[in-house]
Amino acid sequence: MQTSRILESFGDEERRMETSLRPATLSEYVGQAEIKKNLQVYMQAAKNRGDALDHVILYGPPGLGKTTLAHIITREMEVNLKATSGPAIEKPGDLAAILSNLAEGDVFFIDEIHRLHPAIEEVLYPAMEDFKIDLIIGQGPSAKMLKLNIPHFTLVGATTRAGLLTSPLRDRFGVVCRLAFYRPEELEEIVLRSAHILQVSIDLPAAREIATRARGTPRIANHLLRRVRDFAEVQGSGYIDLSIAQNALTQMGIDGAGFDAMDRKLLLLLIEKYMGGPVGIDTLASAMSEERGTLEDVYEPYLIQGGYLDRTARGRIATEAAYRHFNRPFPHAVQPRLL
Repeated sequence: MQTSRILESFGDEERRMETSLRPATLSEYVGQAEIKKNLQVYMQAAKNRGDALDHVILYGPPGLGKTTLAHIITREMEVNLKATSGPAIEKPGDLAAILSNLAEGDVFFIDEIHRLHPAIEEVLYPAMEDFKIDLIIGQGPSAKMLKLNIPHFTLVGATTRAGLLTSPLRDRFGVVCRLAFYRPEELEEIVLRSAHILQVSIDLPAAREIATRARGTPRIANHLLRRVRDFAEVQGSGYIDLSIAQNALTQMGIDGAGFDAMDRKLLLLLIEKYMGGPVGIDTLASAMSEERGTLEDVYEPYLIQGGYLDRTARGRIATEAAYRHFNRPFPHAVQPRLL
């Protein structure tokens, strides 16, 4: 595989278009206050020492800003970024080619780092710790071990499934950041900022309505804003008020809790077919014709965080909040004792 196929250059035109709504600096980044505060200290200390920032692992559900933070770290440290994903690195030689082309202090971003091949991880360990690459040249008795020195760099890894990281890899990250779901007021600020960038006219109640239905996720909030803008332009004057926002979100199938069709299908399947559970994840995935990983990474985190779903050793359980959302009687409610 050619290196050019697995690397994305920071600043590609297509990437700029896709990230037009992403903040460029920590001061513009909304939410994740504790992470921002700590990163600011770590980066300033590294710059004062003239060192590369320690390796950073970012984990949490999709759409919370892991890739955005990797770009911000790059800008704040005033270095270059090389980006790829775990599955794209197929051979140790691919990794060696990337690392040997880094400059001092550069950021090397690996998305989906939990999907790295074990053989790639073995090459990465000495690179992260000692900034050396151990390569075997040739085969059989004539094979030789070659050690290459590489510049001091910062590895930024992003994953939605931190539990799948191997212990040796996880322990080599000096900065560990867990991104949490955003509060509605934070998403409201993001919606207003994005509307300003997109030159969309929107009032505060409409921005708040989009924020409350965005599942605690900035990426979803921005997607909803764009789609509501479409409805406002076609069915209205282009101005987004509360009525336009509510009608558009309803037509898109996004309810007041931010549930889409798949969320409702999952919870109603638990409630109606399996009497609230517990049900194994593989059974649910089969019944919904979805992959297990999609349920675990995309749908379950928000439902669990919101208290609509419980994940137990026996399987998934619909909570009382889920029954209330669908106006169904909760079968496990404790009945009052008769005196």
